[in-house]
Amino acid sequence: MTLSTDAIFVTTEQEGFRQCRETRTSSTATMTVLYCTKGHIDVYYHREMLRIKAGDLFVRIPDFCQQLGPYEMSKDFEFYQVTIDSKVFERVMYDHMRIEPNWYIKQEYLKAHPIFKVNDTIREFFFAYFHMITLQLEDTPTMYRKEILMLIARGAAMEMLNYLDKLSIVQPELKVRKSVNSGDYIFHRFTRLLQQYPHKREVQWYSVQLGITPKYLSEICKVRSGKAAGEWISDITISEIKHYLKDTTLSIHDIANLMEFPNASFFCQYTKKHTGMAPNQFRRGKHN
Repeated sequence: MTLSTDAIFVTTEQEGFRQCRETRTSSTATMTVLYCTKGHIDVYYHREMLRIKAGDLFVRIPDFCQQLGPYEMSKDFEFYQVTIDSKVFERVMYDHMRIEPNWYIKQEYLKAHPIFKVNDTIREFFFAYFHMITLQLEDTPTMYRKEILMLIARGAAMEMLNYLDKLSIVQPELKVRKSVNSGDYIFHRFTRLLQQYPHKREVQWYSVQLGITPKYLSEICKVRSGKAAGEWISDITISEIKHYLKDTTLSIHDIANLMEFPNASFFCQYTKKHTGMAPNQFRRGKHN
């Protein structure tokens, strides 16, 4: 079985894996979760050859520094795979950055430890989410399918965060920090500031807090995420605005004040520029 849309790809077939590998997972901008039920596959990732064997869950999040390299699968290799593009992953990540202060640390852990020997409960959770995604892709598409798939992805991400919490992987910040000038650490601090101050919309403000130039901050962000600092700030700002419009009953004026816009008129212009809709249109549900 192989099913796909422009944003999500699921397969249980070796040929489907090859197709996805050639068209999607070779990109740095996709997330793949694969559970192996039989045989094995050897994949070159992060400068080493990894063996994913029966009972292993492989989680590869978008990594703009590392692509998936060559692979070799056994003839009896059987598996279940879900691959989503970075836009879906980013929307899920923005939601969780609001409530998960250590999301960046957990991402780094996943990059360093992409293979898990999961227990029966986690395996059943994976199959439950896989089954829900498959049902949606097999069903007749409607205007709700995209949002339903996003909700399923959010639920799966929460399960992953919950599992990582049980592993107690998060260490005190000083243990995460390698050096004060580390690009990884600066990017980590930048994402933490974004969580704490989503209403700040100037690259200059963040660079001052970090003690570096705006240009250097943007270079670090570009290397580690594929997006410049200004793009990160705009995306986080719009994510916050969408949250307030969809999930609260705050007035447009109150949201503008919370997000530190000079006035409601400027807030409406900003929202329309970045979403294509005025705030009230977005709130009424005229969005995907």
